[in-house]
Amino acid sequence: MRTSAAAAGSSLFFVLAPGVVAGLVPWWLTGWRFEPFWPALRALGVMLVLAGAAVIVPAFVRFVREGRGTPAPAAPPTRLVVGGFYKYVRNPMYVAVVLAVAGQALLFGQLGLLGYAALVALVTWLFVRFYEEPALRRTFGEEYDDYRRAVPGWIPRLRRE
Repeated sequence: MRTSAAAAGSSLFFVLAPGVVAGLVPWWLTGWRFEPFWPALRALGVMLVLAGAAVIVPAFVRFVREGRGTPAPAAPPTRLVVGGFYKYVRNPMYVAVVLAVAGQALLFGQLGLLGYAALVALVTWLFVRFYEEPALRRTFGEEYDDYRRAVPGWIPRLRRE
Protein backbone atom coordinates (compact mmCIF):
# COMPACT_ATOMS: atom_id res chain seq x y z
CA MET A 1 0.00 0.00 0.00
CA ARG A 2 1.33 3.45 -0.89
CA THR A 3 2.24 5.66 2.05
CA SER A 4 -0.27 8.36 1.10
CA ALA A 5 -3.12 5.82 0.87
CA ALA A 6 -2.09 4.25 4.17
CA ALA A 7 -1.95 7.68 5.83
CA ALA A 8 -5.38 8.63 4.51
CA GLY A 9 -6.87 5.28 5.57
CA SER A 10 -5.29 5.47 9.01
CA SER A 11 -6.56 9.03 9.49
CA LEU A 12 -10.09 8.00 8.57
CA PHE A 13 -9.93 4.95 10.82
CA PHE A 14 -8.57 7.13 13.66
CA VAL A 15 -11.72 9.27 13.50
CA LEU A 16 -14.06 6.30 13.10
CA ALA A 17 -12.64 3.99 15.76
CA PRO A 18 -10.87 5.67 18.69
CA GLY A 19 -12.48 9.01 17.84
CA VAL A 20 -15.91 7.51 18.33
CA VAL A 21 -15.06 5.14 21.19
CA ALA A 22 -12.97 7.58 23.24
CA GLY A 23 -14.52 10.86 22.07
CA LEU A 24 -18.05 10.78 20.73
CA VAL A 25 -19.54 8.07 22.97
CA PRO A 26 -18.17 9.55 26.22
CA TRP A 27 -19.54 12.92 25.13
CA TRP A 28 -22.96 11.34 24.41
CA LEU A 29 -22.93 9.66 27.81
CA THR A 30 -21.83 12.66 29.86
CA GLY A 31 -22.02 15.83 27.78
CA TRP A 32 -18.51 16.29 29.19
CA ARG A 33 -20.09 18.01 32.16
CA PHE A 34 -17.92 18.49 35.20
CA GLU A 35 -19.45 17.02 38.34
CA PRO A 36 -18.15 17.75 41.84
CA PHE A 37 -15.07 15.61 42.31
CA TRP A 38 -11.70 15.53 44.08
CA PRO A 39 -9.10 17.74 42.39
CA ALA A 40 -6.34 15.13 42.74
CA LEU A 41 -8.44 12.59 40.83
CA ARG A 42 -9.21 15.21 38.17
CA ALA A 43 -5.46 15.73 37.76
CA LEU A 44 -4.98 11.96 37.43
CA GLY A 45 -7.74 11.98 34.82
CA VAL A 46 -5.93 14.64 32.79
CA MET A 47 -2.74 12.58 32.95
CA LEU A 48 -4.57 9.44 31.76
CA VAL A 49 -6.22 11.27 28.85
CA LEU A 50 -2.89 12.80 27.82
CA ALA A 51 -1.10 9.45 28.18
CA GLY A 52 -3.73 7.81 26.00
CA ALA A 53 -3.29 10.47 23.32
CA ALA A 54 0.50 10.28 23.58
CA VAL A 55 0.36 6.55 22.87
CA ILE A 56 -2.38 6.27 20.27
CA VAL A 57 -1.25 8.97 17.83
CA PRO A 58 2.29 7.62 17.31
CA ALA A 59 0.93 4.06 17.21
CA PHE A 60 -1.29 5.02 14.26
CA VAL A 61 1.65 6.70 12.53
CA ARG A 62 3.74 3.56 13.05
CA PHE A 63 1.17 1.50 11.12
CA VAL A 64 1.74 3.73 8.11
CA ARG A 65 5.53 3.92 8.33
CA GLU A 66 6.49 0.51 9.65
CA GLY A 67 3.49 -1.63 8.75
CA ARG A 68 2.79 -0.07 5.35
CA GLY A 69 -0.93 -0.28 5.97
CA THR A 70 -3.55 0.79 8.46
CA PRO A 71 -4.85 -0.51 11.78
CA ALA A 72 -8.22 -1.10 10.07
CA PRO A 73 -9.02 -4.75 9.33
CA ALA A 74 -10.09 -3.71 5.82
CA ALA A 75 -6.55 -2.48 4.96
CA PRO A 76 -4.16 -4.28 7.30
CA PRO A 77 -0.41 -3.74 7.40
CA THR A 78 1.82 -5.79 5.14
CA ARG A 79 4.54 -5.92 7.81
CA LEU A 80 4.17 -6.82 11.47
CA VAL A 81 4.34 -3.63 13.54
CA VAL A 82 6.73 -4.19 16.47
CA GLY A 83 8.46 -0.83 17.01
CA GLY A 84 7.67 2.16 19.20
CA PHE A 85 5.15 1.35 21.93
CA TYR A 86 4.69 -2.08 20.34
CA LYS A 87 8.05 -3.04 21.89
CA TYR A 88 6.42 -2.84 25.33
CA VAL A 89 2.85 -4.03 24.78
CA ARG A 90 1.16 -5.75 21.82
CA ASN A 91 -2.04 -3.70 22.03
CA PRO A 92 -1.01 -0.12 22.83
CA MET A 93 -3.90 1.46 20.90
CA TYR A 94 -6.53 -0.47 22.82
CA VAL A 95 -4.82 0.20 26.14
CA ALA A 96 -4.59 3.91 25.24
CA VAL A 97 -8.30 4.15 24.39
CA VAL A 98 -9.32 2.53 27.69
CA LEU A 99 -6.94 4.85 29.57
CA ALA A 100 -8.41 7.88 27.81
CA VAL A 101 -11.98 6.88 28.68
CA ALA A 102 -11.06 6.12 32.30
CA GLY A 103 -9.24 9.46 32.42
CA GLN A 104 -12.36 11.26 31.22
CA ALA A 105 -14.34 9.56 34.00
CA LEU A 106 -11.98 11.05 36.57
CA LEU A 107 -11.54 14.38 34.83
CA PHE A 108 -15.27 15.05 34.59
CA GLY A 109 -16.22 13.27 37.80
CA GLN A 110 -18.46 11.03 35.69
CA LEU A 111 -17.76 7.66 37.25
CA GLY A 112 -20.31 5.95 34.99
CA LEU A 113 -17.66 6.20 32.30
CA LEU A 114 -15.59 3.68 34.26
CA GLY A 115 -18.25 1.10 33.44
CA TYR A 116 -18.08 2.11 29.81
CA ALA A 117 -14.25 1.83 29.95
CA ALA A 118 -14.62 -1.70 31.36
CA LEU A 119 -17.04 -2.56 28.53
CA VAL A 120 -14.59 -1.18 25.95
CA ALA A 121 -11.80 -3.24 27.54
CA LEU A 122 -13.90 -6.42 27.41
CA VAL A 123 -15.04 -5.90 23.81
CA THR A 124 -11.50 -5.15 22.63
CA TRP A 125 -10.11 -8.16 24.49
CA LEU A 126 -12.71 -10.39 22.79
CA PHE A 127 -11.93 -8.83 19.38
CA VAL A 128 -8.20 -9.34 19.84
CA ARG A 129 -8.53 -12.87 21.20
CA PHE A 130 -10.98 -14.24 18.66
CA TYR A 131 -10.28 -12.18 15.52
CA GLU A 132 -7.07 -10.19 15.56
CA GLU A 133 -4.64 -12.71 17.04
CA PRO A 134 -5.75 -15.56 14.73
CA ALA A 135 -5.58 -13.18 11.73
CA LEU A 136 -2.07 -12.05 12.69
CA ARG A 137 -1.00 -15.65 13.18
CA ARG A 138 -2.30 -16.56 9.71
CA THR A 139 -0.67 -13.54 8.09
CA PHE A 140 2.70 -13.39 9.84
CA GLY A 141 3.11 -16.95 11.17
CA GLU A 142 6.17 -17.64 13.28
CA GLU A 143 7.19 -13.96 13.28
CA TYR A 144 3.96 -13.15 15.13
CA ASP A 145 4.31 -16.16 17.45
CA ASP A 146 7.82 -15.01 18.43
CA TYR A 147 6.56 -11.46 18.99
CA ARG A 148 3.61 -12.73 21.03
CA ARG A 149 5.93 -14.75 23.27
CA ALA A 150 8.28 -11.79 23.77
CA VAL A 151 5.84 -8.93 24.37
CA PRO A 152 2.91 -8.86 26.81
CA GLY A 153 -0.55 -8.23 25.39
CA TRP A 154 -2.17 -5.79 27.79
CA ILE A 155 0.09 -4.67 30.65
CA PRO A 156 3.18 -2.94 29.28
CA ARG A 157 6.52 -4.07 30.56
CA LEU A 158 8.59 -1.13 31.66
CA ARG A 159 11.82 -2.14 30.01
CA ARG A 160 12.72 -3.90 26.81
CA GLU A 161 14.25 -7.35 27.24
